[in-house]
Amino acid sequence: MTAAGRADLLVVGASFAGVACATEAARAGLRVILIERKTDAGDKLHTTGIVVKEAADEIERLGHFAPELIRPIRGVRLYGSRLASVALDSPGYFFLATDTPNLMRWLIEQAINAGVDVRLGTLFTGAQRETGGVVVDNIGPVRFIVGADGPTSKVARTFNLGLNREFLFGVEAELTGVSLPEPERLHCFLDRRLARGYIGWAFDGVGVTQIGLAARQRHGRDKVDLDAFIAKLGQIFDLASMKVVARRAGLIPIGGPVDPIAGDRVLLVGDAAGLVSPLTAGGIHTALESGRAAAVAIATALAHDSGGALSTTIDVPQFAAKRLLRKAFDLFQSDRLFDALLNTGALAIAARLVYFHRRGLLSAGAWRDLLRR
Repeated sequence: MTAAGRADLLVVGASFAGVACATEAARAGLRVILIERKTDAGDKLHTTGIVVKEAADEIERLGHFAPELIRPIRGVRLYGSRLASVALDSPGYFFLATDTPNLMRWLIEQAINAGVDVRLGTLFTGAQRETGGVVVDNIGPVRFIVGADGPTSKVARTFNLGLNREFLFGVEAELTGVSLPEPERLHCFLDRRLARGYIGWAFDGVGVTQIGLAARQRHGRDKVDLDAFIAKLGQIFDLASMKVVARRAGLIPIGGPVDPIAGDRVLLVGDAAGLVSPLTAGGIHTALESGRAAAVAIATALAHDSGGALSTTIDVPQFAAKRLLRKAFDLFQSDRLFDALLNTGALAIAARLVYFHRRGLLSAGAWRDLLRR
């Protein structure tokens, strides 16, 4: 605590964005409390744990993690609704499958080593403003709060900040007794009936095989039938000896950044801020980036704190092109059309624009390839 009895920063939520923010803020000299409702940061996760190459670089900034926590995935195989497929590659690019529970535990260790006061099993239940700060229920006075508490953020609601309003609902199972063909690939499946507005996926992770799917969530009416999807995959994969060892599910915000993202002595990051790609639903990279950027911005703001109102924010991606493509996909998703185009060069290049960040949606080189077709 500071001499006035206050922590400099309270971070609510110990997933990627929250831990990155807390660790970087502590390294910048702030006195930081990190709270998480779960008693084990690696328990009951709501992410597949697939990270893009750029996210791995962000994780490496926090410390050198053990190589056994990751496994490279070098390419993608994209399937139509009838299970015909095409292989997609981008030389030099890769994804990483992670042992996400143990990666999250490792991230907590990095925060503790940086001097963060980590309090697992602690809920954020509310807060009241006071001069020069905020008094948080069961925590006490703090100078600044970061909400990294997921897509339905309690921090956002408490401080009247922007809320996520558009979601996918994702479900995933971890399996043993399964070995997929082409284990170096992420297998992605287009099927409007099972995964309306998104895709299904399967990949060999770290010690387990992960199979999941997500679909557009409208007022809780859309069912996501993972068992039906697994049964369909049994047509092309050998799942006879599979054993489900874990399941997870959760909301994925896809409406773009919330507004406002910040207020007096409060700032949202990660999923709470809507910093998830509306098209691909990838959010780990932006979670890490936003958490680190928030730490820098808050440390700078607090260095000039005069005890009055204090606000700071971060630059966030607006996802303009991806939001347009999201609307187009919602309106025009067609299994018949994708099946017909699956093995055409144009669709293969368009898919690379989505999957491979280095030659992604804003890559001039990739668009030149497409226009030459």
